[in-house]
Amino acid sequence: DLELMSARQGLRADSTHFTLDGAPFRILGGSIHYFRVPRAYWRDRLLKLKACGLNTLTTYVPWNLHEPERGVYLFQEELDLEAYIRLAGELGLWVILRPGPYICAEWDLGGLPSWLLQDKKMKLRTSYSGFTSAVNSYFDKLIPRITPLQYKNGGPIIAVQVENEYGSYAKDERYMSFIKEALLSRGISELLLTSDNNDGLKCGGVDGVLQTVNLQKLTFGDVQHLAELQPQKPLMVMEYWSGWFDVWGEPHHVFPADTDEQTRSLRELLDRGISINFYMFHGGTSFGFMNGAVDLGTYKPQTSSYDYDAPLTESGDYTTKYHLLRSLLSTYSSMFLQSDDPVNMECLPTNHNNGQSYGYTLYQTDIYSGGDLNSRNHVRDRALVFIDRELIGVLDYRTQKVKISQSKRTLSLLVENCGRVNYGPALDNQQKGLVGDITLDNVPLKKFTMHCLDMKTSFINRLQSQKWTSVGTKPTYPAFFRGSLVVDQPTDTFLKLPNWSKGVVFVNGQNLGRHWSVGPQKALYLPGPWLRSGDNEIVVFEELKAAETVHFAENLEYGKTVDVSTQLFCTLI
Repeated sequence: DLELMSARQGLRADSTHFTLDGAPFRILGGSIHYFRVPRAYWRDRLLKLKACGLNTLTTYVPWNLHEPERGVYLFQEELDLEAYIRLAGELGLWVILRPGPYICAEWDLGGLPSWLLQDKKMKLRTSYSGFTSAVNSYFDKLIPRITPLQYKNGGPIIAVQVENEYGSYAKDERYMSFIKEALLSRGISELLLTSDNNDGLKCGGVDGVLQTVNLQKLTFGDVQHLAELQPQKPLMVMEYWSGWFDVWGEPHHVFPADTDEQTRSLRELLDRGISINFYMFHGGTSFGFMNGAVDLGTYKPQTSSYDYDAPLTESGDYTTKYHLLRSLLSTYSSMFLQSDDPVNMECLPTNHNNGQSYGYTLYQTDIYSGGDLNSRNHVRDRALVFIDRELIGVLDYRTQKVKISQSKRTLSLLVENCGRVNYGPALDNQQKGLVGDITLDNVPLKKFTMHCLDMKTSFINRLQSQKWTSVGTKPTYPAFFRGSLVVDQPTDTFLKLPNWSKGVVFVNGQNLGRHWSVGPQKALYLPGPWLRSGDNEIVVFEELKAAETVHFAENLEYGKTVDVSTQLFCTLI
């Protein structure tokens, strides 16, 4: 076990996309602060975050609550940070921890304990010895609680943030290096990050630490600025502001989710494969006297409510924003990244980094010339080849080359996992999808975008929100076809697809299996318990050619038959 853990490769930022344990990974995160939510509700709020389509939890750590008096440390009950992190891990979420020591967060003194101000010479957030000695004492107690929960030790923490928006304060060039070393020297070994708004990017970084940006709108070129500062690094919006905080005596801030501006901004970030953390996903409450205040010339204290117009309300209820976000994320859940090399199904960053098991994977890349497309026998198991959505051929074990005409076009390969070997010497080599390079005139193709089409029940259910066109319009393939079967009394039946070609059939979300005109199977068994009285939804995924009807019959029918004993005899020679 120790050898296995030491071999775990955590979150890396070595190219234009993140990897986790060597597999491409995109962070889709949400902020929920444990200290703003009653412990009894932690599980509820985290489950709602996960159900929205997010894979990562982010939280600050408030020093003033954990060390309310100098040398007095509280990490129990409502402040049991370790329990909160472990719970996230149990629910299948990764964690980005933001331990400060300064956290901003619309929290009293940005989370710094007020007893620091007893020192008349105190210079907060600098390398002033009175401040750094207090930080060291606090980190001596805090960090050992965090290190066992890091990814390399089997925990959910995949990244740790160094301070918070220091570029907007920037009073001491040595300070950020001090905080970085304070984390590293105490055993923090996961990826380190900083976060700043656009103006703070230029002086908020520290050597060897990945910079991220905070924003709400894309009109100011913030992401482009970050990309120019850090070429060939992953882009991340650490705080995509879902709303805003309130101050006493002024209107409640809202940022409507259904505006074109917010939808367009979010779609653009997702289209570009950028990692995002929603701040806040659930704001909660600044209980007691913990609210902060703003003073940029005029002092304005903040409210106790930290609703933030977030996707979940202050009391944890769903909002229109939540449902719109969940719907939007679901349409992007199959699109992960752009990778220089094709990634096989099992290594795609889906299912909480467990990879894709079954179904189809779509690989796309731009090509700039024609020639011989050669799979080099790296297609597992069968690929439909498209140029600008026009089918030009099929690649499989027998056919490994397709001719492509000259021009700049988009090449798409829809690769099907036709089933893994269950017997024989090939068990170790059952990775599916594209398992290696494919070449065009002997040059390996690069810069693939990959989409997971696993056709799970959730995937089929999400199709309901897509635009459906009447079959009177000539379809383009591959395509999903939807129809209805009205049943009085459900009973066993067989579903037949005469004049269809190849694909998959779903009834009321249940996957019946594959259909293929090559036979010998001519019908799919549909158990009566999977039908219901009244309407039943039939969805057929068809690769090449559909007919207008689906037939139901009482008996199974096979095509050509062959004597089994002869087949077995042949395999034994």
